[in-house]
Amino acid sequence: LQGIFVLGLPYALLHSGYSGLFLIILAAALCCYTGKILIACLYEENEDGQLLRVRDTYEDIANACCKKLSPKLGGIVVNVTQVMELIMTCILYLVVSGNLLSHSFPYVPMTEKTWSVIAFVTLLPCVFIKTLKIVSKLSQLCSLVHFIIILVVMTYCFTQIHQWSWGKFRLSIEFEDFLVSVGVIIFSYTSQIFLPTLEGNMKNPGEFRRMLNWTHFFACVLKTTFALTAFLTWGEETKEVITDNLPSFLQTLVNLCLLTKALLSYPLPFFAATEMVYACISRGNHSNYRSPLFALGVRGSFLLLTLLMAMFIPHFALLMGLTGSVTGAAMTFLLPSLFHLKLKWKKLSFLEKCADISVFILGFLCSLAGIVCSIKRLLEIFG
Repeated sequence: LQGIFVLGLPYALLHSGYSGLFLIILAAALCCYTGKILIACLYEENEDGQLLRVRDTYEDIANACCKKLSPKLGGIVVNVTQVMELIMTCILYLVVSGNLLSHSFPYVPMTEKTWSVIAFVTLLPCVFIKTLKIVSKLSQLCSLVHFIIILVVMTYCFTQIHQWSWGKFRLSIEFEDFLVSVGVIIFSYTSQIFLPTLEGNMKNPGEFRRMLNWTHFFACVLKTTFALTAFLTWGEETKEVITDNLPSFLQTLVNLCLLTKALLSYPLPFFAATEMVYACISRGNHSNYRSPLFALGVRGSFLLLTLLMAMFIPHFALLMGLTGSVTGAAMTFLLPSLFHLKLKWKKLSFLEKCADISVFILGFLCSLAGIVCSIKRLLEIFG
């Protein structure tokens, strides 16, 4: 919930004005809600009215919804969508790592691609990750580094408090720029693809809803405070990545922290994607597909694939935006609300049905607008 996207929130406020502050709060509420209804789809009531976990993954939910059309159609669609998003996320971390190393050591005669290869070498131990516990420890370190970055930026902003002015907020906004802001704000909260695994690994799954409420609340407070203080400091000069606005003596420190964060962030999407691919391949009874050596080969191949794609995909940022508009909106808004309506229709109240339908429509509009804008930019580049 506190990923690299957070560093783009001040830029989102630049283009969305006062409405951006409202969007940060609204996005937190919506993403928290879709997370809850997604997990609700994992459970069914037995004859005694007790809730039992009858499904384990996003794929199981999709298969249950599409079983009349095809027993495995829903799962295939969800798996492909999830793996696409996770692969693009891993590639982004490699690209960002190369970029940060290049800017941190500008006097070293190396290209960004070479730096990306160096970053890749440090990620090789990822092939030996077998459990979510290791990933969670790395994620804790990632969170610590993230808070250091936020603290450095906000401390500098508070030293410039004499320059703050609410007059820096825009009253009129450009529609396309506003859509970019919506995308940045919404996708800074996305975590739905990890939730079924996370809930299944909790010591007390009954606390999941409370955990989701508190994490989204604190994420919302931190995002709002960070975006607001940074935007009030730099105003119209706010850059896409806010750390680029810092003085040069702080930029190097923050860039190295960002590099550490990117490398520590890589294992989570990597683990999720490889587990998904391995589970799909090893479903057959063939014992060779269930051996530890084969699992190691899957993880190694995936690691190499992300490096090759990071080095050779042109116009990566635009392709990432296009993929995010398709997969991000689908996994966060469209599918959770659709699955919830399908599986729980008879038990939902009128207000709950209205809420799910509203979320679906909103997600569809955000996805459509993001796709149109991304394709337009790609056509402009290739035109």
